[in-house]
This record gives sequence, C-alpha cells and structure tokens, in this order.
Amino acid sequence: MRIFLLEDDLAIGRALQTVLHNEGHEVTWLRLGGDAARLLGDTAFDVMLLDLGLPDCDGAALLRRLRAAGHTVPVLVITARDSLEDRLGGFDCGADDYMIKPFDIPELLARLKAIVRRASGRPDGADPVWKLGELALDLRRMSLTRAGQAVALSKTEFALLHKLLKCADRIVTRTELEDGVLPYSEGQTLDVHISNLRKKIGEGYILTVRGVGYMVRREPS
Repeated sequence: MRIFLLEDDLAIGRALQTVLHNEGHEVTWLRLGGDAARLLGDTAFDVMLLDLGLPDCDGAALLRRLRAAGHTVPVLVITARDSLEDRLGGFDCGADDYMIKPFDIPELLARLKAIVRRASGRPDGADPVWKLGELALDLRRMSLTRAGQAVALSKTEFALLHKLLKCADRIVTRTELEDGVLPYSEGQTLDVHISNLRKKIGEGYILTVRGVGYMVRREPS
C-alpha cells in the first residue's frame, strides 16, 4: 500500500513509519497539515493515517476541507480523543475508521487493509477485480471485459486504466501518469495511449481535464 501518514509526534511517526515499511508499504510522513491538500493532489495514495491533534490546524477541520475539495482517499483517524462525541465527529468529517491511541499495531494493519479493500469495492477474499460501469479489470488475469466481452489492451493501456480506476473521482495529473506508467510504454505519448484506450473501452469513461490530466468517475457519463 501507498500510505500518507500525517502525525506530528516524532516518536509515534517514526515508529509507524518503521513498522509500515517493514510490512512492505510505502510511507510518506508529514508533521503539518498545511501541505496535505497539495500532496494529495500530486500523489495517489491508497490510504491516509490522520492524527487530529496537529500543531498548525485541527485534523478534523482539515479532513472536512479535504472531502469538500473532492479528495476521496480512505482515511483512518488515529488520535487520543476518545469521547463518543469525538468519534462521531470524526466520521461526520469524512473518516472511514477511527482508532484511539495507544493502539495495537496488528489491529492498525488489519484496519488499514480493510478500509482499502472497501474503498476498492472488493469484498474480503474476492479476486482483485476493479469495476466501473460495464468495465471489469481483472488484475490477477491481466484482462479487461466490457459487458462481459473481452477487450484486448496493451500493457501500457492496462496500466493506465488501472491507475485511473484506483483514483476514481480524482484528477490524475499528466506527470503522475507519465512517471508511473509511460516508462513501460513503446515510445508513444500519453495522449496517444489515452486515445487508443478510449477507442477500446468507449467514450464517457475517461475525462480530460485540460492542462492538468485525466480522470474517471465512479458513475461514468
């Protein structure tokens, strides 16, 4: 998983970063909330760990602003605020789960996996299939079907579609796509790959945000 950790406590932050790295996850750790929106706009994360007691802002208010701005990354709140009112307030602001400090690391890892699984639309134990409208992208079989019919994709087209589906309802910048996918391309430009992909899957799935990048919506037009 690609994890965004927003935690101001040095000891807790270092411990979590070490544990998560040891579990094979990629962790980006910040201690201030001021750069959170920019980072989420520039980088696609699978999940966010958010402390509510940040020195430069209130974590709950920050989460509310992020949700209002359209950021859909799953969020697990980690905090010492343990009242029922605080927990309900966290969910009301857009949290997907809420844990009280101190917590057990095995439980944290299990909850992270659970909310990422829910966000991807995959129940526990299911094959890794991403669905959008008539499309079904099967990661294990490296295949795509549309309304049950097989669609042949190149390796680059498959990677592009997977990236866009992971970030559904969020703009994926050209830089993200070019850095993350095009190193494996056959020398064609991003626009050519997107054009070819649209011809194969149909119009209405991939939206162009001029000068910024592309996105897909969970409810295609």
